[in-house]
Amino acid sequence: MIERPAAVVKELVENAIDAGARRIDAVVRNGGRSYIAVTDDGCGMGRKALSLAVERHATSKLPGDDLVNISTLGFRGEALPSIGAVSRLKIATREADTDSGWSIHVHGGLRGIPGPAPMPGGTKVEVFDLFYATPARLKFLKSERSEQQAVCDTINRLAMAHPEIGFSLRGDGERPLTALPVNTGDMFDVRLARLSAILGKDFADNAVRVDAMRDGIRLTGHIGVPTLHRGTARHQYLFVNGRPVKDRLMTGAVRGAYRDFLARDRHPLVALFLDIPPAEVDVNVHPAKTEVRFRDAGTVRGLIVSALRHALAEAGHLASSTVSDAALGSFRPSSGGPPSHASGHSFNGHRPAFDGMAEATTEWQGPDAAQRPATDAFDGVSAPSAQPVEAPDVDDTGFDNPLGAARAQVHRTYIVSQTADGIVIVDQHAAHERLVYEEMKKALANGGVQRQGLLIPEVVELDDDAANALIARRGDLAELGLAIEKFGGGAIVVREYPALLGDGDIQGLVRDLADEVVDLGGDFSLKEKLDEVCGTIACHSSIRAGRPMNGDEMNALLRQMEATPHSGQCNHGRPTYVELKLEDLERLFGRR
Repeated sequence: MIERPAAVVKELVENAIDAGARRIDAVVRNGGRSYIAVTDDGCGMGRKALSLAVERHATSKLPGDDLVNISTLGFRGEALPSIGAVSRLKIATREADTDSGWSIHVHGGLRGIPGPAPMPGGTKVEVFDLFYATPARLKFLKSERSEQQAVCDTINRLAMAHPEIGFSLRGDGERPLTALPVNTGDMFDVRLARLSAILGKDFADNAVRVDAMRDGIRLTGHIGVPTLHRGTARHQYLFVNGRPVKDRLMTGAVRGAYRDFLARDRHPLVALFLDIPPAEVDVNVHPAKTEVRFRDAGTVRGLIVSALRHALAEAGHLASSTVSDAALGSFRPSSGGPPSHASGHSFNGHRPAFDGMAEATTEWQGPDAAQRPATDAFDGVSAPSAQPVEAPDVDDTGFDNPLGAARAQVHRTYIVSQTADGIVIVDQHAAHERLVYEEMKKALANGGVQRQGLLIPEVVELDDDAANALIARRGDLAELGLAIEKFGGGAIVVREYPALLGDGDIQGLVRDLADEVVDLGGDFSLKEKLDEVCGTIACHSSIRAGRPMNGDEMNALLRQMEATPHSGQCNHGRPTYVELKLEDLERLFGRR
């Protein structure tokens, strides 16, 4: 179906892939309005095949007229006639091992006669004045830049699915897109190299490998760790038997797999390749062939969800390296003079000042908390009021742990630890929230969350709708560790609460849960919405920002993070820690 220039490019590039091409070059001018050319080094066509290629419903891609086991990207025989009907089309082609090539012209649906043409081999298709024969369709095209971006996205997706083929794209004033063929390494290395060339090094550095099989269906690919996310699903690339698709079932399965790790308005970066017997999938349900229908949709969805969750679990506490890059990017040397004296510190000479850094009120909470670093102001090289202070006597073990050994707590919110080759900064509340959440899920799987009774029941005042919504879910909430009863009017009485909550804010927890249940609506089971409800309880059960922690507590939190899957991000997709390598710190201070 020819709706825009990108659809033309898609059909022509797919034909080139089906022809066995190993090099495909595309040229687009004026966003595809005035000129599109796709050249390949595939098998080419003879005179008779060329004449048939521009006839409707004529195709050589269905041997035996088998409409069930479709193994090619094209199969309808409609692309070239449809393009020729709305443009001025020229095709030049030459079969391998033949002396001459052939060309044919189609103008507004009027077909010419094939004639001899010089051609080195393969096929070149040129499209002039797209939609000149249908001006109404031309009128509704988007801007040249938008159409160019759509063409680029189309070629990118096909290039991801076929890393063994070299691709190039040139347009007006645009930087040429080039993807060299990748032929060395195993399937995963080859694909990741192509994905890195298209999506950038950040994706390759933060991608987790996926490889799973169920009932003859195999799912492979790479997915980004949860802290590598975007505001839209535009960077989710899904393929079925090498065909780029935009399938709701697959997109929903990806969403379900990440629902414990991302907020509802954030989307992960994924590139997934599903290989399924052709008889088990219908690729002919949409004119653009971008949607598919599976014979056993439940198996496909279950495979995607389980494979992605398994891959994320294997990633452990890994967080995206882009978090560290962003942190380093916030350390920018000031372009002005020396720092002001407002902070109580003055310097004779120049010392880098960093934008965006608040004045730290660091409290030493290490093993010897009594030995705190001096904070006396000093002026220049010497300061009469300053007394020499030795560094605290800190145990030099634990550096080899992935998250290092705790050294201090900053602003009673962030834990600073030292690793063998850098430092780690941990958000204590976000980290503990993830740990509590995972503990709750494990407890639910083993029969329910442990409850703690209240000597004096807590009464919570709510509006009638919120109270009734909570009471309607009383049984499900009991499994989550919260025992409630109606207490007249809009009041709720809490008799038992999750033991994980400790001395937490029961009033705040109940009010937040009431809002959550009202927002989710009535036609659901809380178990189906476990991520939303457990996330609310975990937030109230975790260590709050502003709470002092001693060295043993901080190290215990770090060790628990290392042993807990997904602890690199909280339940909303935000990172729980930032790691800065020593070499990066040395660059900040000009040591490298």
